[in-house]
Amino acid sequence: MLTALKPIALIKNNKSMNDEYEIKMSHLCQEISSGGKTIQIDIYEDEEGGWILETVDEYGNSTVWKDSFKTDSAALTEVKKTILSGGISALIGPKDGKGKWG
Repeated sequence: MLTALKPIALIKNNKSMNDEYEIKMSHLCQEISSGGKTIQIDIYEDEEGGWILETVDEYGNSTVWKDSFKTDSAALTEVKKTILSGGISALIGPKDGKGKWG
């Protein structure tokens, strides 16, 4: 399941992203383009052995999946399935960050 969010702050055990802990990024992070639109796919560890999936569109809009994934490759597979089923536009927000997505 995916949830569209504006800029997020990860909260973990009363720590925000500004607190000191290292974010482990997956080597599977990448850009995907389709129909002249591009998204950045970020996959990072959640400190509990799972992987968080986030996409960022060309306007800086962020989409974060609600549930974590067991592996980084499962997260990448999920975003590719989302693009195949709904098109990349489903992950593109409005230019001003307000209004309708996709």
